[in-house]
Amino acid sequence: MKKLLLLLACTAALPVTAQIHNRRDTVTMTQRTYSLNPVVVTGSGHHQRLKSTAAPVRVLSSAEIRGQGITTFSEAVTRMMPQVTMAPNSMGSQLRLNGLGGKYILILVNGRKLSGDISNNVDLNRINMARVKRIEVLDGAASSLYGSDAIAGVINIITEQPADRPVSVSSDTRVSGKGQLTESVNLDIFSRGFGAYTSFSHDRADSYRTNDYEYVKGSDTQTQRSIAPLFTGYRNSIAAQRLTYQPTGQLAFNAGIEYSYKITDRPETNPGVTGGTDYEMRYKSLRWNAGGIYKFGRRNSVQADFTVDRFRYGKEYDTETADYAAGDYLQSKKQKALEGELKGIFGFTRHTTTIIGADWRKDYLATSSGNIDNSVYTLAAYAQHEMQLARNVKATLGARYTYHESFGSHFTPKATLMYSPGHFNFRATYSNGFRAPGMDELYYHYFSVNRGKPQVSFGNPNLRPEKSHYVSLNAEYRTSLIAVSVTGYMNNVSDMVIKDNIAVGDEVREMLLREFPEMTSEQAKKMATYANYVNSERGEVKGMQVNVSANPTAGLNLNANYAYTYARTKNGEEWTLMERSVKNVLTLAANYNHQWRNYRLNVNLNGRLQGTTYYTAYENAPGYGVWNLNTTHRFGGNKHLMIEPSIGVDNLFNRVDRRIDSQLRRYALYSPGRMLVVGLSVKLL
Repeated sequence: MKKLLLLLACTAALPVTAQIHNRRDTVTMTQRTYSLNPVVVTGSGHHQRLKSTAAPVRVLSSAEIRGQGITTFSEAVTRMMPQVTMAPNSMGSQLRLNGLGGKYILILVNGRKLSGDISNNVDLNRINMARVKRIEVLDGAASSLYGSDAIAGVINIITEQPADRPVSVSSDTRVSGKGQLTESVNLDIFSRGFGAYTSFSHDRADSYRTNDYEYVKGSDTQTQRSIAPLFTGYRNSIAAQRLTYQPTGQLAFNAGIEYSYKITDRPETNPGVTGGTDYEMRYKSLRWNAGGIYKFGRRNSVQADFTVDRFRYGKEYDTETADYAAGDYLQSKKQKALEGELKGIFGFTRHTTTIIGADWRKDYLATSSGNIDNSVYTLAAYAQHEMQLARNVKATLGARYTYHESFGSHFTPKATLMYSPGHFNFRATYSNGFRAPGMDELYYHYFSVNRGKPQVSFGNPNLRPEKSHYVSLNAEYRTSLIAVSVTGYMNNVSDMVIKDNIAVGDEVREMLLREFPEMTSEQAKKMATYANYVNSERGEVKGMQVNVSANPTAGLNLNANYAYTYARTKNGEEWTLMERSVKNVLTLAANYNHQWRNYRLNVNLNGRLQGTTYYTAYENAPGYGVWNLNTTHRFGGNKHLMIEPSIGVDNLFNRVDRRIDSQLRRYALYSPGRMLVVGLSVKLL
């Protein structure tokens, strides 16, 4: 801890002595000001400068993403945002924000919820990074604006709509070790108020392990070879079309459709070694939306949006078994969400902004393995009023009324206060969060056999909704050269929904055999526990974040971000650390760019230093430090063609977790080791 704080202090001190330089270069100053004070929308629900928003928001810009050679959402958020952790597995990525898991995190694309989950985690491969303009992260409960699920926070992916040239074509390619390849192609057309934005992206990766052996079940000394992947390979493709039309300066329409397809690429069953599988997991999604906005006056607008999101996944057999032929598909889960929203933003007076809105949402869930075919609807109305109470003092009051078909009415308020003397901002926030249990948690009746191990889960229709109380204090200093922010927070969650493992005795085995006729007596004998969803007593997260960003001289940007998170849950009288929580994480980045006539160089060095990852029933995973270097080289000279090759090294110091697998061991570092990364970006204008 002392080393981390010392490093933060040193990083913060660097730019202070550099403030006297480059003050005459007004163009550079403008660029620096924008990089430290971008436009954001997530914290307040309307566009404003980051310095002016009453709720602190963390922003990751497309320039930062490109500078690091990042092409996946997982890399983007974990390399630069220490409050975020990610754990890949065969079903997707387990995302955590401020100690809380995926079901408490609301993922938005341009303000619209990304639906369709795998074990309470959104399929993050559906996010097309080639179109990302910026990623905004709002920590803490945000149900007053965004409704259910926003207890840990909101991650809003803002995409770009180029309108500066009539036609542009771009291609981005990135290749690295372990079969990792990403490729995206975009075609943008804009003319006389009409825009058409077409994109296709494909990414893939091979499965890999960091150790070829695992402990034989029940032994801590005897080992055997295994091909079960630590990281599960996949092939993923996204095709998208977006249309915009602006007939007048006040009126604009938009519509879009996006299709994604992903299939895992795991080792097949091998009689001579454990860990292979007979099938791959296949995922498909189709998402379309339509909307419009009418602006009257400089600060008044009304907008309407409607979104349909379909997501399904299942097993596609690539090996013939006793029950299935190669190529057979067995659907596991099908989800559909319909959502409509009407929202107005009004500047009734010079120093106020009022937001009034209403939305309707209906979710459908059908599962074969869980025996569910249900739907549920939600109606909500919300309002938020932002006002200037006095010079340099701004307050925001908001509230949301939600009617949930299964759980009735809920009221979630929010209040913020910001005092802004000079270059300082002091913020205080209180907000409520609300999460309705998912239909799987309510109605699951699940039995499956995974690698010979039977698994059973029961839903609980008597579950109570989860609620949270979030409080944060923030102090910030921001100029055109440096921004320093310190935030402390508490997030208390009541009635957390967890899986309770219940011991299996003779009477329980008889019950399970009655409930699941497909279960054999031998399978029932192998079961030691089964899972049942219950409300635990409560969860508690306390934390602190320190963020430093500086532009000490032309072309140089420095970033340091530290997060301390203490997350625990209480069931009965016992407190335990939350599964996969991490107390200390520090991310560091230095980016330098310079132009020599028709050549521009960008060099980026970034690192993530992470402490111990805690597990409740397994061995804790040790901390690690991973550093990455990326360079990009832009060649110009032709106003219609831009070529930008890149080359870099991921995991510079070859940090790898080579521990042998066991039934009590889990991981935090999933890197296969040092890898050369090569990319090429081409743009025709």
